[in-house]
Amino acid sequence: MEKVKKNFGFGCMRLPMKDDKVDNAEFCKMIDKFIDAGFNYFDTAHGYLGGKSEIAIRECLTSRYPRDAYILTNKLSNPHFNSQEEIRPLFESELKACGVEYFDYFLMHAQSANNFEKYKKCRAYETALELLEEGKIKHFGISFHDTAEVLEKILTEYPQIEVVQIQFNYADYDDVSVQGKKVYDVCRKFGKKIIVMEPVKGGSLVNNLPDAAKEVFDELGGGSYASYAIRFAASFEDVFMVLSGMGNMDMMNDNVSFMKDFQPLNSKEMAAIDKVCDILAMQNLIPCTACEYCTEKCPKNIPIPQYFACLNDKKAHRDWNSSYYYEIHTNHAPKASECISCGICEKACPQHLEIRKLLREVVATFETE
Repeated sequence: MEKVKKNFGFGCMRLPMKDDKVDNAEFCKMIDKFIDAGFNYFDTAHGYLGGKSEIAIRECLTSRYPRDAYILTNKLSNPHFNSQEEIRPLFESELKACGVEYFDYFLMHAQSANNFEKYKKCRAYETALELLEEGKIKHFGISFHDTAEVLEKILTEYPQIEVVQIQFNYADYDDVSVQGKKVYDVCRKFGKKIIVMEPVKGGSLVNNLPDAAKEVFDELGGGSYASYAIRFAASFEDVFMVLSGMGNMDMMNDNVSFMKDFQPLNSKEMAAIDKVCDILAMQNLIPCTACEYCTEKCPKNIPIPQYFACLNDKKAHRDWNSSYYYEIHTNHAPKASECISCGICEKACPQHLEIRKLLREVVATFETE
């Protein structure tokens, strides 16, 4: 871990896009800014952006910088293998796609009670540990979406795990579903380094903040809404890395500005976070992070996160915009009413949302106006 230069990483699940392709020119500029600021950690996965993330990593990062200039994390993702025999060929295809000979970190992706059983059956952990011994990966870990109890089980069965990537932000800290604090505490109990994903909760802690919450932060007299969310996560002990998915140079400039010379939240800022959490608790918004695991499984290809974002916007602002955007989405995608209630999406959802019920609420809100 000595090569990692600071506790802020570039999450490559959300990248600058142009005509449904990664905007390589913009991505190159963002990478240059990131590295010039002293950061070097990049995180991707085989399924991010339908495989476009790995290719963009090769075209914009690994082909332009020497191997010791960056730290690259990739993952073994559930949809892409069904047996142990398929893991090594998949791993080699990931190396090739990214243009590297090894990964600095390799994670068992999106571990949950159900996924863990599949990974065990396919001896995925054992295969990853072989790759570690062979030097094809330098560090071994997991990304995780489930209860603290499940995490404790996994860490007990595989003490070789070095790092755990968890969803951790101020909105989910005490959430009974995500269990941010409880999961964090289990990581510390087992002495694992922590990587934080979704510190801004898929952008909702910037884009969907109610006006009352914005006023609380504005009274602090400086700092973006993202800065308080990311610094909150980075302020906790044993947090090794905080990832941010940055889709444009404005996000990059903002994030670098407060993470380059990182300062933990002070008592006044923490008090503001507490006030904002109280405000959010009264909003009754859908805690969707737009990870799109649900859409990957949906047989009807319903863009569930987009519809939930419309519903959240309607609840928060009660204006015409959310209805307008729902109409835009349904011009080129199935409506929420086309859901067949198969439940596959709910099994894939890291947030354990009652997606079928929520889609019926989307229908009632937008298709009966």
